[in-house]
Amino acid sequence: MAHTDSRGLAVSTQNARSVERFETALRLLNGYYGDPLAVIDTALASDPDFAMGHALRAGLMVTSGDGTVEPMLRQSVEAGEALGDRANERERRHLAAARAWLNGDFSRANRLYGDIVTDHPRDLLALQVAHLTDFLLGQSSMLRDRVAQALPHWDAAMPGYGYVLGMHAFGLEETQLYERAEERGRRALELNPRDPWSVHAVAHVMEMQGRLAEGIAWLDGRRGDWADDNMLAVHNWWHLALFQLEEDRTDDVLALYDRYIQRPAPAIALDLVDATALLWRLHLRGVDVGKRWQPIADDWLARGAAGYYAFNDVHAVMASLGAGRREATRALRAALQRAELGDGTNAMMSHDVGLPVADALIAFEEGDYDTAVELLMPVRLVAQRFGGSHAQRDVIGLTLIEATLRAGRATLANALTAERAALKPMSPSLYRLVRRADACLSQGRRATEQGR
Repeated sequence: MAHTDSRGLAVSTQNARSVERFETALRLLNGYYGDPLAVIDTALASDPDFAMGHALRAGLMVTSGDGTVEPMLRQSVEAGEALGDRANERERRHLAAARAWLNGDFSRANRLYGDIVTDHPRDLLALQVAHLTDFLLGQSSMLRDRVAQALPHWDAAMPGYGYVLGMHAFGLEETQLYERAEERGRRALELNPRDPWSVHAVAHVMEMQGRLAEGIAWLDGRRGDWADDNMLAVHNWWHLALFQLEEDRTDDVLALYDRYIQRPAPAIALDLVDATALLWRLHLRGVDVGKRWQPIADDWLARGAAGYYAFNDVHAVMASLGAGRREATRALRAALQRAELGDGTNAMMSHDVGLPVADALIAFEEGDYDTAVELLMPVRLVAQRFGGSHAQRDVIGLTLIEATLRAGRATLANALTAERAALKPMSPSLYRLVRRADACLSQGRRATEQGR
């Protein structure tokens, strides 16, 4: 007798224990807890024909956004495809979507997962993978709308409903619907306090609104819900560090980095991105981070995954620049250049955003601030094309502002800081940038007057 999952979707196995393990692994994936891979591998060891097990395993690899897992993704896709008609139609669609990602067609994979959600809105695995690939592809409106399309088919009695609300909260935040995002995120946490994605969504709201003290209290007060045995822990520590950085508490940020954000190699890609971006933000401020760049650069370089996902490659360039690794920087840039000439979604990502941002970072580090400005001004308008959140991509805007200040581009620096001040309440960090831009503008006017 065929079984169904806890949301009534048919699965092509007669092994009730396999379905039970699938549900356990899915709950762990939903909350980013524990080791869902180990759980689903146990299910597959005893039931190698369990199609949804292969689909979930593939989804884990897809959502990592990490080229180092490609062999494991291939293994899952090929094992699932080998089942043929023994898998049902929905399961075969999962495997086709994962195959598209394996082939480098990230956009098609995202569409295929989304199509599953359209036809099976209670397919929580498809919904979460579609949501996370929307994130990896920078599709802000779909982070919101894809979940909104599915929500009418859910209610509070269904397993996983709180996680669906949390995904919607993040989509609302990324489309600047901050009040609704916070309300939805808090509602999700009422249903399930141990939902780090919802904690993270509300933290994003507070970050975008410049609510520094609230953001610190929010993350500190809920540490028990996100800080232990969780794949999002480093990312939430990173958000806490951003709040502290806006308050110019650089010593506290470095202490947080040392204790919680840096990870032993090999770190997962998301953790490496966060560690790199935080060190670069400190670097922009002229903060001496000592030897912290070296292990981060080593980890990026040891992965051998350059050219897979431009968002990661840009952060690898940051780390190599910070560590003073010129040859490594050139190699990473060459990988981006090869990627932009290739096939698949990453070719667009590398061409439109990855390579120009990498070149801007290199120019910045070489003291050629005018070139950095000229490269970053157009790319900031399309930066979402290579993925990430508004908070993550803000490192591009911060680098641009710093480049304008160092280049003496007074009117542009003043315009960009005014733009930033119009979006966020004044903080010590923002005040310092505005004051520097005003001083730069005043100095430029005095020089003009003296030259008359």
